[in-house]
Amino acid sequence: MWLFKRLTFTLMLTALTGCGFTPALAPGDSGSALPGQIEIMAPDDRNSFDVTRRLEERLGQPRDVNWDLNYTLTTDEEGVGITPEQVTTRFNIHGQVHFTVTLSGTDQQVFSGQVRNSTSYAATGSTVSTLTAERDARQRLMFILADQLYTQLLLNSDQIVQ
Repeated sequence: MWLFKRLTFTLMLTALTGCGFTPALAPGDSGSALPGQIEIMAPDDRNSFDVTRRLEERLGQPRDVNWDLNYTLTTDEEGVGITPEQVTTRFNIHGQVHFTVTLSGTDQQVFSGQVRNSTSYAATGSTVSTLTAERDARQRLMFILADQLYTQLLLNSDQIVQ
C-alpha cells in the first residue's frame, strides 16, 4: 500500500512537471512581483476593512508601490428560511467586488475584474447570537471575496506586471 501511494505521488509530480506547471509565486515569475508592490485603497467601513486586511495578509504591506488597487464592494442580504409563523430563521449574504488595478499615481488601468460569492447564517436563538452569527458570516464573506480577488491577481499577474 505504501509503495502504491509513493508511486502515485511520483507519477503525479512527473505529470505536473511535464505539463509546464510552475508555482504562481516562484522566484522570477510575474506573481512574485506583486507582494509589497500593490497599494490597496483605504477602507471606509467594516466590510472593506476586512477585505483590505485579508488582501494585505496575502500581498503584504506596500513597500515599493507600483500599482494601486481600487475596488467597489456591494452586499445584499435575503431571508431564505421562513417558518409557517413568517419568522425568518436563515439569511444569505451575497457579495460582489468590482476591482481595478492602475499604475501608481496615474489613471492608467492595467487590469480589472469582479468576484462574487455568498455565505449564510442562522437567525435562531437570542438576539446576541444572531448578531454574532451575522457578523461572522459577513467577515467570512469578505475573506472569501479577498481570497478570490488575490487569486485573480495571481492568475493575471502577467497582464499586470508587463
